[in-house]
Amino acid sequence: MPYREQNSNKGTFGKVLNVAGSENYIGAAYLSSLGALKAGAGYVALASCDKVINSVSQMLPEAVYLSREDALKNIENYTVMLIGCGLGKDKNAEKFLFDFIHSAKNLPVIIDADGLNLLAGKSIILPENTVITPHPAEAARLFGVNVEEILGDTENSAKRLSEKYGCVTVLKTHRTVICNKNSQIHINEHGNSALAKAGTGDVLAGIISGLLAQKMEIFEAAKLGVYLHSRAGELASQDLTEYSVLASDIPKYLPSAIKELL
Repeated sequence: MPYREQNSNKGTFGKVLNVAGSENYIGAAYLSSLGALKAGAGYVALASCDKVINSVSQMLPEAVYLSREDALKNIENYTVMLIGCGLGKDKNAEKFLFDFIHSAKNLPVIIDADGLNLLAGKSIILPENTVITPHPAEAARLFGVNVEEILGDTENSAKRLSEKYGCVTVLKTHRTVICNKNSQIHINEHGNSALAKAGTGDVLAGIISGLLAQKMEIFEAAKLGVYLHSRAGELASQDLTEYSVLASDIPKYLPSAIKELL
């Protein structure tokens, strides 16, 4: 876990800009923002549309809310950017994705969910310190292949993604593969079927962004984020069973997963 300096303030532990949510995907914005805060980020700003902001602000008063236009103008104020959770796949979402990626410059960037779907078939250079977090279907879209090809060799698929985009890849399966741009592989051995539920990937993306905000090295943040997420799922399922764990339960058990490492 990143060290927690006692002589500190919210800025000490980083500022996450979360560009997330759309009319039909309000929960993704909430879950990813909550994951970042629970992982230890000092400050999370959710940039989204009015409907998302009005809803999420009622559930998460600890976050800050602003329009995507205002966030884009002030992107230099943030430590890390997370983009894509519930962003949607229309032309406006695509424009925002590419505008934010081009403006990120030296910021660490995590791209998840719809952000990955919008990248499929496009030619783009990602920021140097980027993490992508695809599940097998999203990985298949990025390569233009079928899902079976990805699942047939997950390690090689992760390596190919990291090579193609020059990034850290988190290929989410029952044994998630994390690969850096040098093709170094780490396999996460934790987790269970409790995590096979809508929204859990949004929480994971948030956790990784929260760790990056605290100045962790990018590959280490990805590995630790995946571990903490999967361990929280295991702990939640002990109380709730693997059937009944919801994505919103994972952040509640994250402190217990963290406590085991302290």
